Order: sequence, then structure tokens, then C-alpha cells
Amino acid sequence: MIPELGHFALVLALVLAVVLAVVPMAASFQGRYAAMRLAPTLATAVAVFTSISFACLATAFLQDDFSVRVVAANSNSLLPPMYKFSAVWGNHEGSLLLWALILSYWLAAVAAFSQGLPTIMLARVLAVMGAIAVGFLSFSLLTSNPFERILPGVPADGNDLNPLLQDPGLIIHPPLLYMGYVGFSVAFAFAVAALLGGRLDAAWARWSRPWTNVAWAFLSLGIMLGSWWAYYELGWGGWWFWDPVENASFMPWLAGTALIHSLAVTEKRGLFRSWTVLLAIFAFSLSLLGTFLVRSGVLTSVHAFAADPARGLFVLIFLAIVVGGSLTLYALRAPAVRSHISFGTVSRESLLLLNNVVFLVATLTVLFGTLFPLLMDALGQGKYSVGPPYFNAVFVPLMALLVPFMGVGPLSRWRDDSLHRWKSRMLLPGVIVVILAVVLPFIADQGFNLWVALAILLAGWLVAGLWQDFAERRRNSPSLLRSLRRQSPSYWAMVLAHTGFAAAIVGVVATSQYSIERDLRMAPGDSETLAGYRFVFNETARVRGPNYLADAARFSVYRNDREVASLQAEKRRYLASGSVMTEAAIDPGLFRDLYVAMGEPVGTDGAWAIRLHYKPMVRWMWLGALLMGAAGLLTTFDRRYRREPRVAQTEAPRAPA
Repeated sequence: MIPELGHFALVLALVLAVVLAVVPMAASFQGRYAAMRLAPTLATAVAVFTSISFACLATAFLQDDFSVRVVAANSNSLLPPMYKFSAVWGNHEGSLLLWALILSYWLAAVAAFSQGLPTIMLARVLAVMGAIAVGFLSFSLLTSNPFERILPGVPADGNDLNPLLQDPGLIIHPPLLYMGYVGFSVAFAFAVAALLGGRLDAAWARWSRPWTNVAWAFLSLGIMLGSWWAYYELGWGGWWFWDPVENASFMPWLAGTALIHSLAVTEKRGLFRSWTVLLAIFAFSLSLLGTFLVRSGVLTSVHAFAADPARGLFVLIFLAIVVGGSLTLYALRAPAVRSHISFGTVSRESLLLLNNVVFLVATLTVLFGTLFPLLMDALGQGKYSVGPPYFNAVFVPLMALLVPFMGVGPLSRWRDDSLHRWKSRMLLPGVIVVILAVVLPFIADQGFNLWVALAILLAGWLVAGLWQDFAERRRNSPSLLRSLRRQSPSYWAMVLAHTGFAAAIVGVVATSQYSIERDLRMAPGDSETLAGYRFVFNETARVRGPNYLADAARFSVYRNDREVASLQAEKRRYLASGSVMTEAAIDPGLFRDLYVAMGEPVGTDGAWAIRLHYKPMVRWMWLGALLMGAAGLLTTFDRRYRREPRVAQTEAPRAPA
């Protein structure tokens, strides 16, 4: 009965979403304010019924209702309760329902926190988001019904959740990632609504900006958590492989980064209006493209869902409608809303424009590398593989080109600035940073490395620019504390984000250049020295988990004859599916990780294939991503985003030029 209730609630959510997409939008062109004011109530109702549907599916998983096909295929009675709950979205059908649920929450949030918007604007924004909800709810009901029954012949037990997904990180990772993916629908909806009204001004940018920042923050945290999961769960010690599905989440992040900077210029100076709208369309379109890549079956990836081509065709048609419709509207309206404000070649505007261009080019290079093998295969040209060599060769230089301009960005002035002023502010810090970049790599145990020196130079330049900007801001304030309090949350968010980017640069380069990996045969009693650490294989033991049996290898790690860590790596066999998984053992630290993973048994003397890693500063990457995510969330505390601009309620649509 509960699955039928969930299915009925999902149907009601679809009906309400159709009403939301049609009635307020039509009323906005007819001037019927009573109908427009229904939009927030309808948005909330969609969220309520989608929540009921999701709760019913979660109940089916927690109660081991194996008469539901998706439960039987992705759960098991031995599965711990927390993994039964996360199994709800550990499959195509459930994850699509989670997508719809999060979209409905964004709908409800916009309805609740945007009451100060003009009625016409709010009605159009919610109607556009309602149309997106119609697409995904239809997708779920027509091609991916999560409540389909297996009757008769209900299995006695389920097939089990993919062991790769039986991990705490995978409980949090998909919801965070979807919060970012779906969150860009808000920026998209604001952009489309603004185009429909012919109104692209500072007020529109101010309305859109906090929602975009929050979506970007969640996407940053989701990508970070996925990278961390790959590092410790897959057993190979890697954190990024330019996998096509990894790229599917990274491309919206790159476009979103350009968008949040472009929105800042539109809000402050009224510039880049057409460019900003195009970026909003592009960021959400890339989110939909990621959905197609993951769910169409065209990709083979540890992250991808096994899906049939019919589902991929549905997403492709939906993507074509969204992208084609929005770009057509953009083509009609953009000439009427172009910016006509000039700015100097040396100015903050020019730096932010360069920022946008670099991030957009980086997005396009990743997009090309991701789609090229699919395109060649579709054309019958054979199988191609585009891997890390391509992406590193084109992406890394672009980011290196960007950082020098990021360093002077915070202290640059709007409208017009001068190279002389930049030189006077950054010459001394620049000299100090160069000295540090030369000296610090010599201190490392592995010796001087040119790439590490370059990373320190770029990261130090970023931090120096932030420091100089703050020093200039507090020049007329004798109290440091008062200067700290005077700065807005948006300013501190910028500081956090740029500092996080600097930390990530150092982490990526240091761990790439200084990591040491060794694969060897070890038996109990053997030892191996790696980067000054002595790994002693003490013993093997049998370990029983709630739904698995494991062989565990126990190690003691010594440095200068002092024990610094005790590690237990495992090779697990899951009882329900028989799958064998590696569980790495890691001793984490701010400046290094020690990593042990088990391979296969070798010989008859209890020996195993063992992989040892020394990973310097690997956690700086995730620390940097955490800072960037926190920065995006911090902007919501800025008071000016809670003071809605006064705009006449009688806004009328403007005819296209």
C-alpha cells in the first residue's frame, strides 16, 4: 500500500507542476495578479507531494519490501539501516526521484524567500522551475517508475546495494552534488524570466546572485566529497582521473564559477548582462548534459547508472527543448538588453571579463575531451580514449594563466585603474613570494621541484593580493578589530574562496609531484621503508562485518624508531552479492597521508600483494574545496541580499528589438 501511496503522490506532484508551469506564466502576460499569486502555493504543494513520494520509497527500502522492483535490485535484509536509506538513491530510479525532490525544495525555497520580488517576476521564475519539474517528474513516471512492483514471484531477499556505495561518503555525496546541479535551475529560471520581461539590470542580478552562490557552494562540496571517496574507497590512492562522469559535474562548476563573477559585475556596474544570461543558460544546460551522460548508457564509468537508451533519448529531447528554447529567447531579447557602459582596459571589469573567458574556454576544452570519444564512436570512426594527458595539457596552463590576474583582482578598482598602482601595491609582496617559492621546495624531503616552486609562487601571489587588499581597506582605521567587522560577508567569502583556490593549487601539485607509490609482495613479519616511514606487516586476521567477511592486514608504521600509526587494510567479500572490495587504511595528516591497500593473496605463506603510498599535502585539495564551499554559503549572510530592491509591480514585458 505504501508504494502505491508514493506513486499517487508523485502523480499529484506532476499535475501540480503542470499547473505551476502554465497558469502563473500565462497570467503574467495577461496581467491577472490573483492567478500569479498562486505560484508560491503551488510550488510549496509540489514540494510536499514529492516529499511524500520520496518518504514512501525510503520506507519500502527500510522495511525490506522486496515486492518493489528497485528495492529488490538494490537492497538486502543484511544491509545496515543507514545504507538501506542511502540505497534509495543508489540506483537510477531512486536517484532521479531524489533529483526531483531537491528541485521541489529549491522551488519551495524560492517561493518562501523571494516574497519581495515583483509579482510578475516571481510568477515567471517559479513557472520556469515548474516546467523543469514537469520534465523530471515525467521522466520518473514514464520511464523510471521507482514504485514498480514484482508481482507475483516476490524474491525472498534482495540483490544488495553495490558495495562501492556502502560508504558514509556516498550517503552525503549525491545529495550535495544534486543540490548544486539542480540549484543552477534557479539562476536559469531567473535568467529566462528576466528575458521574458526584457529586464536585465542590477536588481535582477541581485535577486539571482545569492541562489547561484549557494548552488555553486553545494556543487563544490559535492565534487570535493566525490574526490575524497574515490581516494579512500577505490583502493588506488587517486583523487581525480578525468573520468567522463567526473567531468559531467566539473563542467557546470566551471561555468558556474564564471557565472558568479559575471553576476558581480552586472550587479555592481550593470555590465555583461547578455553574457551573464548566457552563462546562466550554459551552466544549467551542462547540468542536464551531465544527467544525459550518466543515465543514457553511453558511458562506462564507476559513477554511471546502467540505463537503457530510451531513458537517454528522453533526457536528450528534454535537453534540446530547454537549451533550444532558452537560446531562441536569448537571441530574440539579447539585442535589447546589451550593456552600453564603457570601462578601462586596466580595471576590475577587464579582469573579471578575462576570468570569464578563461573559465569558459576551460569548460569547452573539458566538454570537447568528454564528448569526442562519443562523437567518433557515433560516426563509426572507432573507439577513442581521451584521458589525463589531454586534460592536463590544456586545462592546467589555463588555470596557471588565470592566477596572476586573480592576484591583483581584489585590489583593482572599478571603471579605471593603472598598472603603476598595481605595481606599487604588489612589487614588494611579489618579491617575497618569489623568494618563498625558491626556498620552500628545498626544505621538502624530496628536494627542489620546479613545479612545486611554481605552485607556491602562484598560490603565494593569490594570498599576497588578498593581504594587500585588506591592508588598503584598513588604512584609515586604527583598530584591526573594527576593520574586520566593517567588511561585508561577501568580501570575506571572496577571501575564503581565493584562499581555498590557493590551497588547492599547492595540494594538487605537491601530491602529484612528491607522491611515492610502491607495489610489492609482503608476508606477516616483513617490513618496507617508504619516504622515511617503515611499514611493518604484523599479521592477517579474519573480520566479520554486518554483511561481509574480510581478510585484514594489520600494519605498524614507524618513523625514527617511534610508532606513528597503526593501520588495518581489508579485503572484503560481501555475503549477498559475493562482490570483493578493497578497503584502504589511511593515516591522515595535514602535511602527509600514509596509505595501505591490499591486493590479492600471493603464494601459500600468507603473503599478499600490498600497495603502499606516501601522499604529501593531499588534504590541502579538499581543505581548499571546503573553503570555497563555505565561501559560497557565507554570501547568504550579506544584508543587501535580504533588502529587495523596490521595483514597480506593474512591470510590463518589452517587445523584442
